[in-house]
Amino acid sequence: MREFFITMAFLAIQFNYAQQQTMNNTIHQFTVETLEGETFDFSSLSGKKIMVVNTASKCGLTPQYKQLQAIYEKYGNDDFVIVGFPANNFMSQEPGTNEEIAAFCERNYGVTFPMMAKIEVKGKEMHPVYQFLTQKDKNGVMDSKVTWNFQKYLLDEKGQLVEVISPRTAPDDEQVIRWITQ
Repeated sequence: MREFFITMAFLAIQFNYAQQQTMNNTIHQFTVETLEGETFDFSSLSGKKIMVVNTASKCGLTPQYKQLQAIYEKYGNDDFVIVGFPANNFMSQEPGTNEEIAAFCERNYGVTFPMMAKIEVKGKEMHPVYQFLTQKDKNGVMDSKVTWNFQKYLLDEKGQLVEVISPRTAPDDEQVIRWITQ
């Protein structure tokens, strides 16, 4: 009987270790701050496909907010969510405060998808979420670089990285919509 309990304890430890290792390769391990200063836990998105996109208010690609909002309105529900991260890493195209960014997004594009506090998406001060998204040793899938504003990272229902979409590719591109709806 003692051997049975030892075996069960060993299996429980192995299961917990495997579960933790899996969690470390998902975006669900992160908690971030919203534009409003509230806590946002990515684990709350378990079971949903996630598009993470770095945004900017003064960029030639800023009109993508309109397309992002449109696909969020059409497909955003229990199965899909967009999470925006404003960043000022490319030619100072996001100079505003979190409050200014929130007002800009609402006023100009009616953004209702979750927007996080402004972060760094490259360089020495890169936010841990973007370290995860861009480094294979953290995401278990691929290395990438954030090349410009509005680069899109697609993550599956388990929070694992699936694909990186170019900033110049529209959010409502056929490839993206096919991924959302499959």
